[in-house]
Amino acid sequence: MHTDWVIDADTHITEPPDTWSARLPAKFQDRAPRVVRSPEYGFEVWQIGDGSAPVPIGHTAVAGWPEPFPAAPTGFSEVPPAAYDARARLAYMDQIGIWAMALYPNVGGFGNEAFLGLGDPELMLACVQAYNDFLLDWIEVDPRRFIPICATPFWDPVASAREIERCAAAGHKGILFTGEPQRFGQPVLAARHWDPIWHAAQETGLPVSFHIGSGNLTEEYSAERVEAYGLRAVNARTAVGLFLENGKQLADLLLSGVLARFPRLRVISVESGIGFLPFLLEAADYAFEYSGVADERPEFEMKPSEYFARQVFGCYFFEEFAPRHLLDRIGADKVLFETDYPHPVCLYGNVREKIDAGLAGQPDETRRKLLFDNAAQLYGVEAPDRVWLPPQHA
Repeated sequence: MHTDWVIDADTHITEPPDTWSARLPAKFQDRAPRVVRSPEYGFEVWQIGDGSAPVPIGHTAVAGWPEPFPAAPTGFSEVPPAAYDARARLAYMDQIGIWAMALYPNVGGFGNEAFLGLGDPELMLACVQAYNDFLLDWIEVDPRRFIPICATPFWDPVASAREIERCAAAGHKGILFTGEPQRFGQPVLAARHWDPIWHAAQETGLPVSFHIGSGNLTEEYSAERVEAYGLRAVNARTAVGLFLENGKQLADLLLSGVLARFPRLRVISVESGIGFLPFLLEAADYAFEYSGVADERPEFEMKPSEYFARQVFGCYFFEEFAPRHLLDRIGADKVLFETDYPHPVCLYGNVREKIDAGLAGQPDETRRKLLFDNAAQLYGVEAPDRVWLPPQHA
């Protein structure tokens, strides 16, 4: 086992019950997101707005749960403390040699879309701001070792730009944005409508994350599909589909002109894996050339793969083939490592084993890039102040 510190580019916080009630203005308290026990399912859920799409607390924190997903803790009493408590998270990080973790949400959705259900723009914005403030409160135990990713009120690009600027000044290190805004009645990525967000991201230097599942997930779990496949097979099929859905979002981004107009903007495809990237880039270049895109869009001075090489990153976790065999096609400078802790597909109990299996035969320089240096440069993470010793050597 190698004993190098690692930066984990994708983890989640199971938000504590007072995340919003402790931070929203008094006038919004009666409509704040809140934890309730679902009468239909019997477990604790987050209710937002009318409660039509509750977020089960236990399903956001199944790391170590003894039964296969979708079995999960029924509420906070059964959730591992490292899912919601920062000190417990640091202890877990020390155990497996992770120096820093990027932090993503659950309740607001992986693109912040859940707040749309509140229907009140002022309350929606207040909820986004309260979550962003919560993140900074949560990491106070050791800000060096956490990478807070700010939420955006993406339905309002001007307000989003202001929030990005506020969060950058306060200490946030990245931006969460949906890769499929059109699924929520918003313009497509190529629309100039979004330029305030891209401009703010570029000027603050914060990278923009397209996290899987930032579109609408409910259609994947239709009654017809569950009956035909079984719930567990539907979950497995959905997971694979979400990885590839991010491929479509990247193709959208690469052909949108956004990267050409904002050459210092950086974008990360989070939790989607990297194995599909060589095909995506080759296909995008081929389609770009035979379609004569540059003749119609003169702002394109490079091929899609070249914009990717300049501005886009991918994340991997369970893959073993891709990090061993495909880095020359992707670029070792454009890959980050993640665990997705504590979600259903996360690495848990096998983190170091998966790292070593995926990087078998790679030189130390490549290991350092994927496991630490790329993310450290992207997010401004300080170098560790001590050597990591595995528990049996500590």
